[in-house]
Amino acid sequence: MINSDVIRFIIVGHVDHGKSTLIGRLLYETNSLPEDKIEEIKKTSKELGRDTEFAYLLDHLEEERTQGITIDTTQVFFKTQQRGYVIIDAPGHVEFVKNMITGASQAEAGVLIVDVKEGLKEQTRRHSFFLSLLGIKQIIVVLNKMDLVDYSKERFEEVKKELESFFDSLGLIPLSYIPISAYRGDNISKKSDKLNWFEGPAFLESLDALKCRESKEKEPLILPIQDVYKIQDKRIAVGKIEAGRLRVADLVRILPSGLKTKILSIEKFKERPQEAVAGESIGFTLKNDVFIERGSVVCSPFNGPSFTDNFSAIIFWFSKDEFSKEKRLQIRCATQKTTCKVERIRERIDSSTLNVIEEDAEVLKNLEVARVDIKTKKPLALKNFSEVEELGRFVLTEEGNICAGGIITSV
Repeated sequence: MINSDVIRFIIVGHVDHGKSTLIGRLLYETNSLPEDKIEEIKKTSKELGRDTEFAYLLDHLEEERTQGITIDTTQVFFKTQQRGYVIIDAPGHVEFVKNMITGASQAEAGVLIVDVKEGLKEQTRRHSFFLSLLGIKQIIVVLNKMDLVDYSKERFEEVKKELESFFDSLGLIPLSYIPISAYRGDNISKKSDKLNWFEGPAFLESLDALKCRESKEKEPLILPIQDVYKIQDKRIAVGKIEAGRLRVADLVRILPSGLKTKILSIEKFKERPQEAVAGESIGFTLKNDVFIERGSVVCSPFNGPSFTDNFSAIIFWFSKDEFSKEKRLQIRCATQKTTCKVERIRERIDSSTLNVIEEDAEVLKNLEVARVDIKTKKPLALKNFSEVEELGRFVLTEEGNICAGGIITSV
């Protein structure tokens, strides 16, 4: 019997360590591919003079096929007897880090893939740090290409020990380390005789052991407003409930005004529900004529988010242009936006080694991480990322271009 729960997980790792091949193999092993797609893969592989390459399922862009790298974030669905999965395939190349972070922000779990022959590389370390930064606690590490080291237990243990040391520095403990060969299909859906020394689970077994994200229904209400529509005589506000529940006749507070009012109705297409819960995207109307617009946040009248113009955060600067504290940036958090200034760069950090480059710095360079204090032009409804992700995660933009992503550590 298939569980109705669906888990979203991201696969990250250094370029060419086998992410796309692993995903293609997963789809093949779970009978998620139509016969004509398998034939297409075989034909494409033959035309390029290679053995059957499952990676071509994901690297569908011509540029990716010729360069051999994944450029954008791809989402793919498959299911086991246990439940359904959405795979977020993130780019491994250093030039596409921004896309990788965007994908990771949607994931409940992470899979780090490492070429067991090459071991830890710069992007392996950087992507591990991103998983930590984004609060992903459920992590499975797969050591791929075991066929290239003759399925050596010694090499597996050597790389595993190095990875354990690095994860320890991040304060993370992966759920499992699994030796595989995505190309040959070893240890993917079932245990491989070539890896009979390994006593742990096959990769699909480890996925089925993941836990779904806990519901936030019992937490105080948080509902960022996406838009407001005028339909006949109704002004219907719409948005996704990030935490809590909303009921008809509930008393709520509207930020930034701080005014309190009651919910008159909950609107769904061809439905008139009396309540909605965390995770649902809904429309609703208010009893009083209270002003509400995109960027407003509807919350509990007594236990809402902080409403402030300053906070501390960790940011990742991925613009190629150097950042200096004189720059004015725009901040976007949920549907809220305003201008802001980084008042203090407490630490500049090398994202691949996690070493502190400089304290009380004046500049940030491409692919550096920083602990910063930020002041916004107008107050925003904010929470620590560890409490409510949607109000604790933000991006910084300059002239419309995203130049940094961050999480709030203290408001």
